[in-house]
Amino acid sequence: MDTIFDELIQRALDEDMPLGDITASALFCCEESVAKVIAKSEGIVSGLVIFQRVFEIVDSNTAINVLKKDGDFTDKGSTLATIKGNTLSILKAERTALNFLQRMSGISTETNRYVEAIKDTNCKILDTRKTAPTLRALDKLAVLHGGGLNHRFSLSDMAILKDNHIAAAGSITKAVEKVRKTVGPSVKIEVEVESIDALKEALNTSADWIMLDNMDNDTMRQCVMITAGRKKLEASGNMTLERVRSVAETGVDFISVGALTHSVKAFDISLRFDLGDDLNDSK
Repeated sequence: MDTIFDELIQRALDEDMPLGDITASALFCCEESVAKVIAKSEGIVSGLVIFQRVFEIVDSNTAINVLKKDGDFTDKGSTLATIKGNTLSILKAERTALNFLQRMSGISTETNRYVEAIKDTNCKILDTRKTAPTLRALDKLAVLHGGGLNHRFSLSDMAILKDNHIAAAGSITKAVEKVRKTVGPSVKIEVEVESIDALKEALNTSADWIMLDNMDNDTMRQCVMITAGRKKLEASGNMTLERVRSVAETGVDFISVGALTHSVKAFDISLRFDLGDDLNDSK
């Protein structure tokens, strides 16, 4: 497990119980319990490794039997994992572990919907930097589990010239020339364009990718024809599940979808103690 994930988990645990769990600590000490983790929706699971690690950090004696792998499809009602250990430890870890698992599975499931919508085209789904602060590594990992691809991880990975960069530099050509001179040939440069004229200018630079920003499908189709494979084309802006198929059919190489990570609907998952009839979800 990467240490960055351990640091995230420990911060989340500290946030959830800065002075311990006053409820569970008043009720339990040395008791043992068995619990099941149950999917209450169908979709793609992501975050089981993180889920398991939360319990290990809280109490290394907790036994976790994971029944699915990250990236697996799960039916509604399926058991994702079983847990056996100290009752107090399970309760301390429960909410933090579920928060990670539910968010990541929500991202992977939504990503997979987009991937499936364009699966027989040559286009690929990309994420963006519109992630929850400090959770980018997990958000982007969940995108991969859903079948999508990661765009740049940070501002340090790739140069993307957007409208404000270009306006301040004076033109697309000037902006690309200045960045290329600074970063050298090994760093990829992408240019955002909003018109066919801007596309034509970008095609005559050393940029590697061109982002077609907020264009309608007909304009994107014209851009694909003009580009003729000379540079990679990414469609961006107002991408929805209903629209993504028609965008892919214009011939663009990539579609970036901010909603994969900035508008996450958590996947419905519960942890239930195996105590008989009275099984209540933790709040």
